[in-house]
Amino acid sequence: MTAESGDASADAGQAGNADGGGAYGAMDLALRVGELMLAGGETAEAVDRAIGRLGRAYGLPHAEVNVTLAAIGVSYLPRGGRPPVTAERRVRRRLPNYARLAAVHELVRDAQEQRLPLRQARYALSDIIGRRPAYPASVQVVALSLIGAAGAVLVGGGPVPALAAFAAALIGDRTGDWLARRGITDFFQMALAAAIGTLVTVLLVAGPLDVRAGTVIIGVVIALIPGRALVVSMQDGIAGDLVTGTIRLVEVLFTITAILSGIGAVTYLAARHGLPVSPTDLPTVPSSFAAPQTFGAAAIATAFAVYHLVPRGYLPPIALGGAVAWTAYVEIRALEVPAAPATAVAATLIGLLGTAFARWRRVPALICVTPCIAPLMPGSLMYRGMLQLSAGNSARGALTLAEALATALAIGAGVYIGGELLRVVRPARRVLRRRPV
Repeated sequence: MTAESGDASADAGQAGNADGGGAYGAMDLALRVGELMLAGGETAEAVDRAIGRLGRAYGLPHAEVNVTLAAIGVSYLPRGGRPPVTAERRVRRRLPNYARLAAVHELVRDAQEQRLPLRQARYALSDIIGRRPAYPASVQVVALSLIGAAGAVLVGGGPVPALAAFAAALIGDRTGDWLARRGITDFFQMALAAAIGTLVTVLLVAGPLDVRAGTVIIGVVIALIPGRALVVSMQDGIAGDLVTGTIRLVEVLFTITAILSGIGAVTYLAARHGLPVSPTDLPTVPSSFAAPQTFGAAAIATAFAVYHLVPRGYLPPIALGGAVAWTAYVEIRALEVPAAPATAVAATLIGLLGTAFARWRRVPALICVTPCIAPLMPGSLMYRGMLQLSAGNSARGALTLAEALATALAIGAGVYIGGELLRVVRPARRVLRRRPV
């Protein structure tokens, strides 16, 4: 942090900082809040807005904010020719914690409404950082594995594929954690996790059990696809934060490439050794409402929420949102609408309803929307495309993977459009600062 003379602090204090902490204290609080929000998966637009609100609340009314995926910078130019105050904070670890994100948003709202002096705000932020997670680490591990199991049920798998997907996701996650402790990059962690899920699928198909090909690996892929980063990348890009949105999207594409690499390597080796892995008999979306698949969608949304540490009180509406998203998608597909447009419509519906619910509960929309769109992730298309490539049908495989990518992007765009539609009908309320007398 670059600190300047005491004149800047005095200027900030005269601008309305009754605590006397000056520009340094206000900027430190704003940067720490921004870091927590960005690390928790919030959009660059929301981080910029929160820092601006804290600056106006604590005596920095005209601060310039620069938010990227890796760093947050704040600059303040006092009046009267005093030297500027500039500070920057890097975001080194991005671990989603939606309960902490909701608490930070509440702190910003209290500061904006002038109910929280600067000193108390800093104590409150330290308390938020020191809180225990909403769920133990072991519960998060189980939740990720449950996403895989529910994903297998979602595409028509029975108890055996669900159990196999649970085990594959668990082994992949623990293997990735072991590699992470040894400094191996996320790309290879994801590739190995996808390879493990595909290997389990190949062994089940080659064995005596009558298991439909693909149900296991599709469940694992649904668990691995970075839905949170995908949604936020599209929101940043559409909102005009092109640098941050592009970086996030590139990160998502690298993750998807890693998943496809793990699937492709195992399926290619299986095909070369004559194992029965074929793209002709893959699970498909039901043409009408089916209770097991709807239950699987609700379970995916709930497990996704637990994995991202959403507070317990939001789990029932999130489960309902996951079921609504899947039902809408199935009914639209029954009208012979392609996967990408059907996904976009279902995601738009969830964006609209989830944002409305989040406004009512006064929490970030990310908490209520992102888990609900997890069942829409294009796991089937990704697996089908890689099998087609492994079978030598390069043109058809490339088209299938392009459709999978378009479907993934449609999810993020649909969520953002749903929120914007609500903003058109009912603009968010703004709390205006009282002018000094």
